[in-house]
Amino acid sequence: MKYRQLGDSDLQISTISLGSWLTTAGGIEKAQAIACVHKALDVGINFIDTANVYGRGTAESVLGEALNGISRSSYILATKVFGAMSDTDKGLSREQIVKQLDASLRRLKTDYVDLYQCHRYDADTPLEETMEALTEEVKKGKVRYIGFSEWPQDKIVEACEMLDMAPFVSSQPQYSLLWPYPQAELFDLCADYGITQIVWSPLAQGILTGKYKPNQNPPGSSRVGNESMGSMVPKRWLEAPVLEAVQKLQPLADEAGLTLAQFSLAWVLRKANVSSAIIGASRPEQVVENAAAADAQVTQELFFRAEEILEPVRQ
Repeated sequence: MKYRQLGDSDLQISTISLGSWLTTAGGIEKAQAIACVHKALDVGINFIDTANVYGRGTAESVLGEALNGISRSSYILATKVFGAMSDTDKGLSREQIVKQLDASLRRLKTDYVDLYQCHRYDADTPLEETMEALTEEVKKGKVRYIGFSEWPQDKIVEACEMLDMAPFVSSQPQYSLLWPYPQAELFDLCADYGITQIVWSPLAQGILTGKYKPNQNPPGSSRVGNESMGSMVPKRWLEAPVLEAVQKLQPLADEAGLTLAQFSLAWVLRKANVSSAIIGASRPEQVVENAAAADAQVTQELFFRAEEILEPVRQ
């Protein structure tokens, strides 16, 4: 496993990290989810990402159970705030940040989180109120560092230019061979403020593993084959032209001596501003396979050919 610095923090996080959106939130059996967490730690993954809204607390509770008894200094824990926990509990007001952080800490069975992220931008709360509340939690020691996910660029700048506020150290955008758009402007903007990326969906909801074949029913055990989770994958990515293009990437991965998933993760990690790629795994073997991408050596020429293949079918 390789590690990179997270923004202007003192955190060194694994370049492959473990997410919990569709796993510990209830997408797989709890025992299996816990086994994935333990395997991740075994292979050197030290960064675990979750959110209060994943399963409305279920993901955090399962992680709290999985990590119970494990040295707190051996892993770096991140969660998020913004999503609706009830009809009235949502957003980034001071009241919600205080309330939701305390609830997250209880579920995670810890006194602090290493990274507390604003899951989206809250247009209904003054930005200064949000930043003041986050800064207060950092001063209390309940949060070490703060970050954001999918914020408008003008609001990123506004927040970073505020005086006497805790600085953002991380951004969490969607980023993959099928969704490369953040690299155009966001990465450079963040670099100017000492912010690096922790990217979600680096395998495009599993499409870039190559397991979905054109004009064939998806495997029953897959995300798309699961009735409750299949709707989360963009329909566009399941169309034949996209799946056919993805299949054309397999020879490139073979040439690099990698699985298609490892090749796709290596593409994401080629950017220095990307500190980590979040993977979701339903089996410990998937954790092991994806973790190996941290050591992958791929020529830029192969990456360029992959980009050319997918360019015509991107959204």
